[in-house]
Parts: sequence; C-alpha cells; structure tokens
Amino acid sequence: MNEFPEFMRNQQNKVDSKMLYTPGVEGYVFDGIDSSQLTFWTYKQDAVSKQHSHEYDEYTAVIQGQYTVIIGNKRYTLNPGDEHVVKKGVQHGGEAIAGTRTFNAFGGRRAKREVKNQ
Repeated sequence: MNEFPEFMRNQQNKVDSKMLYTPGVEGYVFDGIDSSQLTFWTYKQDAVSKQHSHEYDEYTAVIQGQYTVIIGNKRYTLNPGDEHVVKKGVQHGGEAIAGTRTFNAFGGRRAKREVKNQ
C-alpha cells in the first residue's frame, strides 16, 4: 500500500492546512471523547517540520518511508514499524522523506478540520 484506505481519507476529516507545521503534508483527524486525537499523515515531498511543542504527549509510528524526530541536538530516525513518544512541553521538530506515511496520537486537540462538522 502506498496510501491510506479511502475511508480514512474522508474529506470531512481532512486537517486544515493552516494548522500544519510542515509543508507538503496531507493529514486526516479522528477525535476521542477525551479530547485526544488520532491523525494520519502523508508527506507528499521531502519536508522539515518547524520546532514546536504541545500541552500534551505525542505518539508517532511510521507506516512507510522515514521520519526523523529532532529534539535539541538529538535525532531519532524512525523507519516502518518504529515508534516514538514526545512528552508534553518538549520542543521538537522533524524531517520526512517524500512518500512517508505516519500515524500520530495526541493527548489533546492538535488538529482542526478544513470542513466544519455539521
């Protein structure tokens, strides 16, 4: 597979591009009742994520390609099947190669949709 299944890419769940720290990425979001979120990202090009932090933990798993988490001077290169957790409040960024697909879980509301739910 080189993309997430169509049912996961429903346009009503597409992440608003104004919410992104990374150019050339497409994402979809699903919400938990506790305000947690699951997101699925596809990097359409080689990309660098700006340094940022969250008020909640972030979990990343690589499905395809390669994503590097950058925290200070440390680099954690994730390949398919690898996982990483960034604790809340920690400044981090990243790098992805084109074609990378990741699954991320956030302990709080990270993303807003392009299409508002009715």
